Amino acid sequence: MVPFSFGGHQLLALPQGALFWPDRRALLVADLHFEKASWFALRGQMLPPYDSIATLADLTALVAATGADEVWCLGDSFHDSEGCARLPQRAQDMLRALTDATRWTWITGNHDREILDRCGGEVVDEALVDGLVLRHEADRTEPRPELSGHFHPKLRVRVRGKQVARRCFVATATKLILPAFGSLTGGLDVDHPEIVRAVGTGAEALVPVADRMLRFPVAA
Repeated sequence: MVPFSFGGHQLLALPQGALFWPDRRALLVADLHFEKASWFALRGQMLPPYDSIATLADLTALVAATGADEVWCLGDSFHDSEGCARLPQRAQDMLRALTDATRWTWITGNHDREILDRCGGEVVDEALVDGLVLRHEADRTEPRPELSGHFHPKLRVRVRGKQVARRCFVATATKLILPAFGSLTGGLDVDHPEIVRAVGTGAEALVPVADRMLRFPVAA
């Protein structure tokens, strides 16, 4: 975990694409997209049906490793409004174990706004927590420090003649976009016009590696 400051708070960036907030013992993740594979399967595109269990296994491990008391999911936790109903029993059991053991909050996203049953936890559209705004999609007009997801940012760099893509955080003084945590999620280049429009100029792509943070300027 790599410490850094945002909005007057010390946070820890995890290489898995999550944030840990030590003062609250809170874990923050975005864009889990549970049951994305089954959504595609219903439309004739067969993908390995293990994405939800893989994502939940990673999330369970992080909750245990950090000792998190709170978990905040920043939207698009399910790929569609029927995603929760399609979770296999093993995934439901894993998810309920997590929501029972922590103070779990689902923030609604554009994919999962209408879901009613989320296997436990509280559902909100957005939240203000100790001065930080938590929502799914960044609002460029928001003056307060804001944490969000939605864009699945990825950094593409050339290393030894090969292009390498890494999920990353995108940060300005008041915006922090988390990468997608889900095991079956794509990504948007950090300099994509939609990301630049959302965060404004002067953004950096942050990539936590071991005990240090790699920082790359985002071209506007």
